[in-house]
Amino acid sequence: MSFLGVETSLTGRRWVGPGVEVERAAELLVQRTSLPSAVCQVLARRNVAPEDAESFLAPALRDLLPDPRSLKDMEKAAARFLTAVEQRQRIAVFADYDVDGGSSAALLLIWLRDMGCKATLYVPDRIDEGYGPNDEAMAALAAQHDLIICVDCGTLSHGPIAAAKGADVIVLDHHLGGETLPDALAIVNPNRQDEDGACAHLCAAAVVFLMLVEAGRQLRDAARKGPDLMAMLDLVALATVADVAPLIGVNRAFVRQGLRVMARRERPGLTALADVARMETAPTAYHLGYLLGPRINAGGRIGQADLGARLLASNDPHETAALAERLDKLNTERREVEAAVRAAALDQAEERGFDAPLVWAVGPGWHPGVVGIVASRLKEASNRPSIVIGVEDGIGKGSGRSVSGIDLGAPIQRLAAEGLLIKGGGHKMAAGLTVAEHKIEPAMARLGELLAKQGAHLGGPADLNVTGLLMPGAATVELAEMVEQAGPFGASAPAPRYVFADMQILFAKRVGQSHLKISFGDGLGGKMDAIAFGAFDGPMGPALEAHGGARFHLAGKLDINTWRGRQSVQLRLEDAAPA
Repeated sequence: MSFLGVETSLTGRRWVGPGVEVERAAELLVQRTSLPSAVCQVLARRNVAPEDAESFLAPALRDLLPDPRSLKDMEKAAARFLTAVEQRQRIAVFADYDVDGGSSAALLLIWLRDMGCKATLYVPDRIDEGYGPNDEAMAALAAQHDLIICVDCGTLSHGPIAAAKGADVIVLDHHLGGETLPDALAIVNPNRQDEDGACAHLCAAAVVFLMLVEAGRQLRDAARKGPDLMAMLDLVALATVADVAPLIGVNRAFVRQGLRVMARRERPGLTALADVARMETAPTAYHLGYLLGPRINAGGRIGQADLGARLLASNDPHETAALAERLDKLNTERREVEAAVRAAALDQAEERGFDAPLVWAVGPGWHPGVVGIVASRLKEASNRPSIVIGVEDGIGKGSGRSVSGIDLGAPIQRLAAEGLLIKGGGHKMAAGLTVAEHKIEPAMARLGELLAKQGAHLGGPADLNVTGLLMPGAATVELAEMVEQAGPFGASAPAPRYVFADMQILFAKRVGQSHLKISFGDGLGGKMDAIAFGAFDGPMGPALEAHGGARFHLAGKLDINTWRGRQSVQLRLEDAAPA
């Protein structure tokens, strides 16, 4: 049954409210705690019992942090790492070119610097080398180093790790493992097939952090002291959000604590990046995912692959200012490249049809650095797993994004095993692949078959899930702050979306090319402002601008708006329906 009877909103979606069990749980929370109903609705959706509400709203890392030794090879990896430090051996860090890889590398480089050691950073070029270790790079690093640490990559790199003759290799990763593992000294990965999956939600930077926790434990056992790990949680938080890791369990504590660390502005690289991104308020998960993350990624996408890791690891304000400016410019260029590919990919995918179990598009010369972002756009438009492939010299390099409940990484690995792909891997929600041009059609057909077995073709247009009703008079700054305590919000922990029912539009104005700003009221004295980004890209903007006195149900998320030192609540309007 639809919420408030909204079967088709102005954006074409059905509104779905909480089920009976969630509503009952929310009522119980209201009765047994002193929390507002709007907060209890969020806790009920997260299955938080009344006796756990207080600890959930103030998660403590020490209570949620898994024992590093619960992961296979962890003790061995940390011991070998410390041996390299104590004996001043030559260490190389081989990192992926995205935010998670850059943050993982920075954690190691900063920790080593605090211990008086240096390490070589190596980040492969996305276009020339592709994802993960390659034979030539690993052999060259092995010739000059005693220990190579692969972060956010390496779990499937049998050949390249075998090529690292004369050096020990440690892998700290989170991507899906195969049936066999490379011949490395240690492979620490919660997504190895022989792990129990208890830590499967961790990103690579979190795995690196756990290894440093274990290294600190071994140092303490030897009556020595390591660097302050709590001060490094800003990097773990950044990677967790940017890699779209689910914000559950310890990930939630990582991000909560990491945002507090970041707010102190003690990391020169993140401070410089926040300044060029014009972040004027305390950092939130939104800032990590939409302002900082894309800029760090821009180096790996269309620029120099190691820029992000260097920015995050540097303690030189002059160097970080220059790197931040460079990444900001690259991000602008990336947006322009992405826009062109996105338009072509959407046209092609729509022509092929959005009702298949897999939505995909392929084009000559599409930049490998933006195909993943465009795949996300296709996924959002179709509510289907999506793949976008760019072809150059007969080889296609693609990236995929999945929807909730559909595993994309495992079928991609299966295609590689079946010989339809040159290589491929990833995790449930995101994957990458390399494929010969003449095999693209059969590979996508086969992938569609495998995804159909998971039910990928059964979903309709994405419903709009709403948390509950709210009145303008109740939407205070204090309430918004309490709701934020139930966060941070992101993957697997969506921000609550409240409905303001039967509202009168008091003011409506177009802002920029496609945004809409409105003021609305309930007729009882309660008023509120709202901003709808991209409203004029669809039917919602014109309908609300020309409201003609009609009343609407309005759905969106609470934001705290800061202007000249004063705070107020506004609604980030996402959908509307005639009342």
